[in-house]
Order: sequence, then structure tokens, then C-alpha cells
Amino acid sequence: MSMRFIDLFCGIGGFRQALEGCGHTCVFSSDWDKDAQFSYFQNYGERPVGDLTEVNVSEVPEYEVLCGGFPCQPFSISGNQEGFDDARGTLLHEILRMARHHRPSVLFLENVKNYLSHDKGRTLATTVRLLERAGYAVSYQVLNASRFGVAQKRERLYFVCLRRDLGLKDFCFPEPTDDDLVLEDLLLPAEDPRLGDLVIERSDLRLSSELPTQRENRPLRIGTVGKGGQGERVYSPKGHAITLSAYGGGIGAKTGMYLVEDRVRRLHPEECRRIMGFAEDFRLHPRQNVCYRQFGNSVAVPVVKRIFQAIERVLDSKTLQAA
Repeated sequence: MSMRFIDLFCGIGGFRQALEGCGHTCVFSSDWDKDAQFSYFQNYGERPVGDLTEVNVSEVPEYEVLCGGFPCQPFSISGNQEGFDDARGTLLHEILRMARHHRPSVLFLENVKNYLSHDKGRTLATTVRLLERAGYAVSYQVLNASRFGVAQKRERLYFVCLRRDLGLKDFCFPEPTDDDLVLEDLLLPAEDPRLGDLVIERSDLRLSSELPTQRENRPLRIGTVGKGGQGERVYSPKGHAITLSAYGGGIGAKTGMYLVEDRVRRLHPEECRRIMGFAEDFRLHPRQNVCYRQFGNSVAVPVVKRIFQAIERVLDSKTLQAA
């Protein structure tokens, strides 16, 4: 089945990369961020509509799947955690406004892991209640990208909401694949001139006396700088990257630090692109710091693709039953 989908809070199009890779068609996109609009246009040939609250739902083309990594700042550990009292938190209601008008078969949503526990679970309970009131059977689960062919520890909460009146069978999230893929498989050549500015030379660098020789699907911490706090830890490329972040402090902020070819360095945006599973021909924003922010805010494409393939199987089962 080829389906139409809309890409809300689209960022640089992680959902689009995954669903187009499955043979589906994007008919509408929205994001208020100017840098995201720029990157989206240079990669997909269309500029996302701005403020979703100003969109007339009747002007959005018909579609079967609504995708949205709705803004996580109100619910993140690093944010102010005001949840539904925060104006950005009401963007969930914009998703519901779209869904009630077009009645898509699937709502496919993503947020940070901390959404589960925010406000002692009341935020999640309210979210599920609102989605169910809109007519959807809601499934949700935290998946770690490290277990789905991504060389990065990245735990995110995914919602798959199937329209209840379609009579679909219960949705099950995919089982981990635990592919043999680590950071060293994705790095740029050591002689690449773009890496020079990423090297970190510190007199207070402390490395473990025994470095890993075996590959593992998790971050392998091997050293520190400074006090060893967040953003001051060094990892081995024999393991996975830490969670790419849009923000954060410390000398290794946003990508973490890694001992590569006897040099401690941060990751280049091209390496971040590979780690997030974006296509080789994906065009980066010309400003490096914007690239870090965009990948830090994105979904991991291989994880989204695996989940959507599970969604396809549920939809196909209904088609087979009808036949």
C-alpha cells in the first residue's frame, strides 16, 4: 500500500526520510523554525508551512498517516517541565485538531523518554486520554536506538495510534535487531581536513589504562576532562555514541568526545548525519552549530522506519482480512 502522510513539527524530515523510504508520499509539512525550513527545502524541494496554530485544516490535503515529533521542551529533563501549562505543550492539541478533521488511519508520534514520568505520570495519562477521546487505540513504548541499527544511545518514547473504528488488531512494537554497528564504522577518514577544528587538547585529559578491543552496542566510557561531568567524558569508537543533543554544556557538548586515531575529538555533522540514519546525499545546513541542533532534535531514521514497517503489517492484515 502506498499511503499519504503529513509531517508536523518536521524539523529536517526524519519521519519523511523513513516513510518515503517505505514508499509513501508526503503531502504536507509544517515547522516554524527558519533553519529547519531552509534545510527541509534544500533536501525535499518544499518549504514547510510555519506556525501550525494558524493552519486552516480544510486546506491540508487528505492523508492516511499523521507524523509528528511534537516539541519536547516542556516535557524534557533539561526543560522547565511545565507540560500542558506551557504554550508549547498545547501543540498536542494542534495534532488532535488535524486528526479530528481528516480522521487519518494512523497517528505516529514521538517525544522524549521523560514524557513518561513528567508531572508524576499525569502528562502521559492526559495525552492518552485525549488521543483515545479522538477515536484512537493508543500504544506507546520507549525504544533505544542502539538496539535498532543505530550507533547511538538514544531513548525515545513513540506513540502509535490506530483509528479504533477500523477494527485493526492490536499493535506490537518491533523487536530489537541488535545489529553489529558501532561508531568506528561511521567516522570520516582521519585525514579529512574538516576534523581539525574538532580536536580537543587538554592538559587535564585522563584516559583509562585499558582501552576496549571488543565492539559493543553501547557507549564505552574511557576517560574524562575537567571534573568528568556531562560534556566532559571521553568514549571509545568501539562502542556507540552518546545521545546527540541540541543543547548542553561542557567541552564535548552536543556530540560527546571520542578517542579516534589517538586524538580526542567531537563528531563532525557528517558523522552525526550517519549516526542518525539520514541518507548519504542529505544536504547539511551551512552552519555547523545549526547542524548539531537539528540532528539533536531529530528522530533516528532507522528506528522510525522499523516502527512504521510494523504499522504497515497491521494495516496489511486488515486488507487481507477484508479480501
